[in-house]
Formats: sequence, structure tokens, C-alpha cells
Amino acid sequence: MRSLATAEILPPEPMTLEAWADMDEDEPGELVDGHLEDEEVPNHLHEAVVAWLLATLHGWASQRRAAVLGSDHKLGVSKTHGRKPDISMYAPGTRLGRGSLSRTAPLLVVEVLSPRPRDIRRDRLDKRAEYAHFGVKLYLLVDPEARVLELHELGADGRYVLDAAAEGKLRLPGCEGLELDLDALWAEVAWIVDDVSDEQAPRDAEATEGDDDVV
Repeated sequence: MRSLATAEILPPEPMTLEAWADMDEDEPGELVDGHLEDEEVPNHLHEAVVAWLLATLHGWASQRRAAVLGSDHKLGVSKTHGRKPDISMYAPGTRLGRGSLSRTAPLLVVEVLSPRPRDIRRDRLDKRAEYAHFGVKLYLLVDPEARVLELHELGADGRYVLDAAAEGKLRLPGCEGLELDLDALWAEVAWIVDDVSDEQAPRDAEATEGDDDVV
């Protein structure tokens, strides 16, 4: 009985990267110090930015056999930490195999900030340090509320150098021909998530009333 009681109060055993990678895809969470940590809860603004960036990056990468993967892709950034970036893009020619965990650093990782303070801190501080140590050359941090993209480029000293842009075109170092048209991004996002205009609202209401008359 004593051993059973002792077992009940002991903390759970740390989860390995392999066990985390083998979890069902419906199971959320990132691995931090061997334990699951809740992921961010994305809103429409977050998802609209991710969708635009995925399409743009894939258009460039598909011509160069460079893999672009979404938020279910798992990175083993250290022995005890596993992350699931919003977007991961690998260098042209990189092959990942059939497994569910990558120990190869992507060329580019993208994180889109969510409103919660703890999510902002995680992306700006924790993940930034982890991705640098992992060897991710380009870390793109997007603040959709401020409409700013922060490009962190890994230097020879293993630290990121920051370059930020809010408008115009952002060129990604080492990715010849790849430009992010920020004006097009914000215009697309505004169309998707901004409130319905005063002129559109009555038309929507009339359409709804018309539907109610249909038998």
C-alpha cells in the first residue's frame, strides 16, 4: 500500500520526443521540458495570415523541390523540446522521410502571433531561442494586429539579427526570387476579417429574409 500511495503523488515521467511524435494528430500540445504545453488558440486573423503565407511560400518552393509544411509538422528542436510552427519551409532538395518527427532544421520557420500574452512571450522569447539553437536560418515572426513582419536571420555567432517591415516587399535572404508582398498580404487579410460594411449588412439581411420565404 505504501508503494502505491507513493506512486500516486510522484510527478509523471517526462515524455520523450519519440512518444510525443507518436501521439495522435488530434492530440494538441507542444513538448516543453518533457511535458505537454497547451498550444495557442488561433483566430480568423491568425489563420488568414497563415493561409496567405502558405500559398505564397508554396508557389516559390514547388518549383525548387522545397517542402513547405503546416502546423501539424513536428520539430525536435532539442532532447526535451518539440515544437509545431505555423509554417516550416526546408531548403531545396531536403528529404524528410516518412516519420512524424523532424530533427532537421528548416530553412525558414514562421510563427504568427496570437493575442494572448503568454503566446506572444512564447513566440518572441522561448521559440526564438530554441529555433536559433536548432539552427533555423530564418525566423519570420508576424504581428497581424500591428501589421508588421519581423525577419530574424541567424548570424555566425548563433544569434538572430532582426529586420522588420510593414509595407512594400520583403526579400528573404538565401531564397532567390522569393518576395513577400506585404501590401497584398494586408489587403487580403482585411478583406477576409474586417467587419461587414454598412452597405453590405442590409443586403445580407434581405438575402436572409428571402431565404425564410422559401418553402
